[in-house]
Amino acid sequence: MDCNINDDLLNNLQVKTEKPKVSIFGMGYVGAVTAACLAAKGYRVIGVDPNTVKTDLIRQGLTPIIEKDLPELFQQAKDRGLLTATDNTREAVLGTEMSLICVGTPSKANGAIDDKYLLNASQQIATTIREKSSAHVLVYRSTMLPGLLRSKIIPLLEEVSGKKEGEGFHVCFNPEFLRESTSVHDFFNPPKTVVGTNNKVVADLIFGLYSGFPGPMIQTSIQVAEMVKYVDNTFHALKVTFANEIGQVCRHLDIDSHEVMNIFSQDTKLNISRAYLTPGFAFGGSCLPKDLRAINYLAKTLDLDIPLLASLMESNRRLIEKTVGEIIALGVKRIGFAGFTFKAGTDDLRESPIVMVIEQLIGKGFEVKLYDRHVAMARLIGANKDYINKTIPHLASLMVPSLDILIKECDVIVIGNRDEEFREILSKVGKGQTVYDFVRINGSFKNGANYIAIA
Repeated sequence: MDCNINDDLLNNLQVKTEKPKVSIFGMGYVGAVTAACLAAKGYRVIGVDPNTVKTDLIRQGLTPIIEKDLPELFQQAKDRGLLTATDNTREAVLGTEMSLICVGTPSKANGAIDDKYLLNASQQIATTIREKSSAHVLVYRSTMLPGLLRSKIIPLLEEVSGKKEGEGFHVCFNPEFLRESTSVHDFFNPPKTVVGTNNKVVADLIFGLYSGFPGPMIQTSIQVAEMVKYVDNTFHALKVTFANEIGQVCRHLDIDSHEVMNIFSQDTKLNISRAYLTPGFAFGGSCLPKDLRAINYLAKTLDLDIPLLASLMESNRRLIEKTVGEIIALGVKRIGFAGFTFKAGTDDLRESPIVMVIEQLIGKGFEVKLYDRHVAMARLIGANKDYINKTIPHLASLMVPSLDILIKECDVIVIGNRDEEFREILSKVGKGQTVYDFVRINGSFKNGANYIAIA
């Protein structure tokens, strides 16, 4: 999206009224709650829906959906003259500075979203934007798969309106995080407010709708904002399924599952936190694989089906296989591993997924060299000395004494863990070398043509 805006456009976005007038397309769950709550904040709102039953209810000060606190908000909005409704798109767009699109995106039979309501609303809005001399802001709140706005909706808006996005109108994505039965409370108390746009003026305009709300205000790209909504809901589904499967195991052992999960949830350092939620390579070590196998074995002895927990080891295995395939596809034979313990700061090689990658590559005839200062120390004094010498002695013979030697003698450098020493690698490799990074050692996933971040 073009974030170079001229003075005229800037003036158009900074509307003369204290609060911009807002049209909201789709008076379903998200649209109705958004309309009532913005009116409660003093915004003049026009609700737009082709269903005249809904628009008639709203004009009477009645809620079109059943939700706690909404009847009072709709009545107050009518009494204050802040909320009306129409089925006329032209009237709504010409009478407002921004439109929030909250139409439904139901599932198709194959699992894809049905975008016909999004496209229909967008086409109607674009037809009216053609008539406007001022810039109109389109704020999409409908849940949609990443890429849909850029690949399909923005081109449609430009074609129909005859204007360019970033010049005659602006588009951003503003996901909602509302739960049914508590949506009014959630609207005024969001965990975060996310606006996907490259234009800070537009982002600030949208943040203004939610001024005074708790939680961080986050500006990001459109596609990241689109994806965030799916990550949230997928994780919620994962948590429900996880708790239910644990509950089934506890029930068959006559253990109070609620007490177990209550204790689990009180750990906000590791369990309910950002810990373990950074995308990267497979898990390993002496605890996670062993305990996953044990709880799955326990479930089998209880004749229980716990498919989520049962899938974790298989998912981990597939990531290892995929990684081996990607390294092989680079088409070179000399592979160097910078770090091959399962995480930085340890000499523990037990069930290290990196060791599994190394062994597969060796088995396929690749020339592999290894460097890990913690393992080098372990060969002399570490607790893993016996494990290295007895279980994987062939790896010990592949180790080199320094990172510089590893870089000099290999065509691909695999960064296996987050040891601080490995930050130097990106500045030391030559043009003909590739860095394959399991951990995003410097935080970015774009570091030139010869850099690959695993996730």
